[in-house]
Amino acid sequence: MSDGVYDMPEEPRRSRRTPGQRPRALLPTIATLIVLLILFSVFTDVWTQRLWYRAVDLGSVFSTVLGTRVLLFVVVGLLMAAAVVANVIVAFRTRPRVAIAPSPSPGFERYGDLLQQRGKIAIGVLATLMLVFGGSAASGEWKVFLAWKNRTPFGVVDKHFGKDISFFVFDYPWLRVLLGFGYSIVLLSLVAAIITHYLYGGFRPSAKGQKASGAAQVQFSVLLGLLVLLKAFSYWLDRFGLATSDSRLFTGIAYTGDHAVLPSKEILAVIAVICAGLFFANVVRKTWLLPGVGTVVLVLSAILLGALWPAALQQLRVRPSEPVKEASYITKNIEATRQAYGLEKTKVINYDATTQAKPEQLVQDAGVLPGIRLIDPSVVGPTFEQLQQVRGFYAFPTDLDVDRYKINGEVRDTVIAVREVEIDRLPAGQRNWNNDHTVYTHGYGVVAANGNQRAADGSPVWSEKDLPPVGDLGDYEPRIYFGEQSPNYSIVGGAKGGAPVELDTPEGKDGGPPTLNTYTGKGGVPLGSFGNRLLYATKFRDANLLLSSRVNDDSKILYDRNPRERVEKAAPWLTPDGDPYPAIVDGQVVWIVDGYTTSANFPYSQKVALDDSTRDTTTGRGTIAQQPSEEINYIRNSVKAVVNAYDGSVNLYAWDESDPLLKTWMKAFPGTVKPRSDISPALMSHLRYPEDMFKVQRDLLAKYHVTDSTTWYQNSDLWRVPADPTVNASGSDGQPADQPPFYLSLRMPDQTDTKFSLTSVYVPNANRENLTGFLAVDSEASSPDYGQFRILKLPGNVQIPGPGQVANKFQTDDGIRQALLPLNQPTSGARAQFGNLLTLPLGGGLLFVQPVYSVRTSGSGSYPVLRYVLVGFGDRVAFGTTLKEALAKVFNTSVETGEKPPGGEPTTPPTTTNQTVTQALAEAQTAYTAAQAALKSGNLAEYQVQVDRMKAAIDRAVSAGAVPTTPSGTPSAPTTPTSPPTSPTG
Repeated sequence: MSDGVYDMPEEPRRSRRTPGQRPRALLPTIATLIVLLILFSVFTDVWTQRLWYRAVDLGSVFSTVLGTRVLLFVVVGLLMAAAVVANVIVAFRTRPRVAIAPSPSPGFERYGDLLQQRGKIAIGVLATLMLVFGGSAASGEWKVFLAWKNRTPFGVVDKHFGKDISFFVFDYPWLRVLLGFGYSIVLLSLVAAIITHYLYGGFRPSAKGQKASGAAQVQFSVLLGLLVLLKAFSYWLDRFGLATSDSRLFTGIAYTGDHAVLPSKEILAVIAVICAGLFFANVVRKTWLLPGVGTVVLVLSAILLGALWPAALQQLRVRPSEPVKEASYITKNIEATRQAYGLEKTKVINYDATTQAKPEQLVQDAGVLPGIRLIDPSVVGPTFEQLQQVRGFYAFPTDLDVDRYKINGEVRDTVIAVREVEIDRLPAGQRNWNNDHTVYTHGYGVVAANGNQRAADGSPVWSEKDLPPVGDLGDYEPRIYFGEQSPNYSIVGGAKGGAPVELDTPEGKDGGPPTLNTYTGKGGVPLGSFGNRLLYATKFRDANLLLSSRVNDDSKILYDRNPRERVEKAAPWLTPDGDPYPAIVDGQVVWIVDGYTTSANFPYSQKVALDDSTRDTTTGRGTIAQQPSEEINYIRNSVKAVVNAYDGSVNLYAWDESDPLLKTWMKAFPGTVKPRSDISPALMSHLRYPEDMFKVQRDLLAKYHVTDSTTWYQNSDLWRVPADPTVNASGSDGQPADQPPFYLSLRMPDQTDTKFSLTSVYVPNANRENLTGFLAVDSEASSPDYGQFRILKLPGNVQIPGPGQVANKFQTDDGIRQALLPLNQPTSGARAQFGNLLTLPLGGGLLFVQPVYSVRTSGSGSYPVLRYVLVGFGDRVAFGTTLKEALAKVFNTSVETGEKPPGGEPTTPPTTTNQTVTQALAEAQTAYTAAQAALKSGNLAEYQVQVDRMKAAIDRAVSAGAVPTTPSGTPSAPTTPTSPPTSPTG
C-alpha cells in the first residue's frame, strides 16, 4: 500500500502462508452461507406464517401485520440510516485540512485513513446497521401505529385538557413512540458526528483553546438544538401523561400534579424552546456561552420546578389537609375507574344477613338448591381420567370446566371436559415418528357430569360418557384435532381410497379391532408440494417430513393447535382469557375463548397489574394460562372467539359492540370480526361471563365499591379477596393465593328467578376473616341483566364467618371429625380431600357448602369420590352423605335438592348396614383386639400379622363405601414404624 506498511512483493506473501492455511476466499464464502441460512430461516418463518393464516381464512390479518411492520421498518430504518450517514458525510467533508490539535495516541490517524480508503464499505455497513436497528425497533410498534391510524373517538371529553379520551388511548402512545425515535435518530447522529470529527481532527476535547473546528461547532449546535427541542416537546407531552401516571394515592392528576407538576411542565417546555433557540443561534455566533447558560438554566429549572416545588407543595400544603385537597381528584379517579372497568352500574345492596337457621328459610329458597354444584371441577379431573380415560394415551385437564346444558327439558350446571390424546403417555415401545405424528393425531369425545348429582359410590353421574360417546348431549362430531393438549404437530389426510392410519377408537363398537380414520376437515396446511414439505421440515427441524411415505400429495399438517394460541394469532390485538372451555354447539365440539381489549392509557383510571389481579389458586395449574405481566386501566370483553375442535377454524364475534377499541381494530382488520347478530342461539346458550375479567373487576371493587371520597381516602371500608382455605398455595408476594371465583346458579335478593352467575366473597383488609361482602355477576349471555354486578354488603355489627373461618369450623367440629376419621386413618389407605367451599345467599343469610372426597393414598389408579357434603349457616355446621341430609340437620326440615340421579338410583352411599361393609369392619375390630393382645404379650410378629389383617379389612370397607363406624382406636407400637397421619385439609 502507499504508506509502505503492507508494501511488499506478492511472492513473499505467498511463501509466508503455511501449508494448512485456508485461502482468503473461504471466509467470504462461509459468511455468505451464514447470511443465506439466516435469510432462509427468516423466509421459512414468514412463509409458514402466511400458509397458516391462509389455512384459517385470515390471510388479511397476516398481510396487514406484515405490511405494517415492513412499512415501519423501511420508513424509520431509512430515516435513521439516512440521518446518521448524512451527518457522517457532512462531518467528513467539512473536516479541517490540519487537525486543530495532535492526535491523543500514535497511529490514531491510521484509523481515519483506513476508513477513508474503505469509505463506501464503511458507509454501507453503518447504514445497514442503522437500518436494521431503527427498523427492528419501529416494526415492533405496529400495534400502536395501527391503533392510532384507525382510532375511534370515545365520545367522552376529558374536562381537564378538553380532549376526547381517544387522544390518551391512541394519540398519546403514538406521539411517545415518535418522540423516542426522534431522540434515537438525533442522539445517534450526534454520536456519529462527534466520532467522525474526532477521527479527522475537527474535535479535540482535551486541546487547549479551541476544541472544535467551525464546521464541527455548527454541526454540534444544530444537533444539540434539535435534541433540546425534542426535550421541549417531551415536556409538553408529559402534561397529558400525568393523567395516566401513578400519584401517591391513585392513578391520575392529584392536587400537587395539578398545581405544581402541570405548570412546571409548561414552564420547562418554554425554557427548553428558548434553550434550543440559543443552540441554533450558535450556528451564527459560534460561541458556547449562551447555549451553556441556557442549558444550566434548563437543568436548574428542572430541579427547582420539576422536583423541589412539587415536593414542597405536597409537604407544606397538601399533606396537612390531604383529604380535603384531594377530595375532587379522588372522586374523578373513582368515576373514571368504574367507567373504564365497566363497574359504573354496580348495585350495592345492604344485606342484613341472619345467622339463625329456620325451616321456613330453606323452604322459601328451595328453588335455589338444585343449582348448588357438588362436583368440584378442580378436584374430579382424576376421576374423569380413571373412569373415562379408556386408554392410557388419553388425558383430561387438571381443572375441568363448568357449563350449562338442557337435559330432559331442564337446564343443568354441568362439569365438562374433552378427552384429548397425549402422546407423552404412550409406552416407550410405541414411541416413534409414525405413531407420534401420523397415528395418534386426535382425541375423541366429550365427557360431562351433572354438577349437583353423584352416583351411589360417590362417582359423578354422567350426562355424556364412554367411547364412542353416549349420553344426553346429542349427536356431534367427536374427533378432537385441536385442543389444549394436542401434539405439537400431526400429519393428517391421505389419498382418496387409501387405507386410513389415524387411530380413531381403541376398539370397535362391539369390541372389535381399533377403528381408524382419515381427516377430512378443511383445517391444516397442505403438504402436497415439495416446497411446503421443505419449509416445514426446516420449521420443525424434522427430515421425516421430506422422507416419510406417510406424507403424500393429499397430506396436511396441523400445528399451533391450542385454542388460546390460535385466537392470539388470529386476533393479535386481543388478550385471550386464560381458560378456554369446550362446548357442544350445533353438532360440533368448539372451544370458547373470551377476548379482551385493554389499554393502560385511560385518564384517571386506576392501573392494576393484569397478572396479579387474575392470579388465584387455579392460575398456571394444568391448562389454565397466566396472564402477561403488564399494567392496564381499561378492559372490555369485546370478543367471543370460537375455535372448532375438528377443523381448527377460528370465528370472532363482536360482543361489546360499543367498545371504541373494538371498533378501532375492526377498522384495522376489516372483515375478521363478525357482528354479534351472527351468534347462533345454540352458541349463545353456552356463552358466559369471563373469569379473568371478573377477577380484575372483583379486585378493584374491593376498594372501588366505595364512591365517597372521604371513606375511600380513609380506607375504612377496604376489602380483599380471601385466601383459598382448601389448598396451600402462595402468590408472587408469598401471601396465600386468592380463592377462585365460582360459577353457580343462584338467586340474589332483588331477583325473582335463579340465574347462572359468577361469584366471589370479600373479607376486611385488616387481619380479620369475617365476611364483609358477597359479589355476583349475571353470567347468562341471553339475559338482559348480563354483566350486572351485585354486591351484598354485610352489616358491621353482625359477625358472619368468612371462608377461612367456616373451613376451620368444618375441620374442628366433633361430628365432622368423627365422620372423616376413617378416611384419615394411616391404616385406611385413604384420605379426605376438601372440595370448593361455595358461598351463596339463602334464606336471608349466607349458606356455605363444601363437598368432601375420599382419595386412596396408595396404589395406582386412585381417584376422588364424593363421600360427604358439609353445610354451614350462621354458627351451625353439619354434614351428610347428601346435600339434602346436611341441610335437614341445619334447618330442621327436608326439601328436595335435585340430587336424585336419572333412573332412581339411591344418592346415599352404602352405610354400615351394607353386609360387605359390616363384615369388613367386624373383621377389622377382631384383628384390632388380637393385635392389642399380641402387643401386650410381646409377640411383635403376631402383632404385625393382625395389623395387616385390620388394614386389609378397612381397605375393603372403604372400597365398599365406608362411613363413620370404625374400630375404636388404632393400635400402636413405638418399635413398629407407621406412616404419619394424613391431614384432613387435603
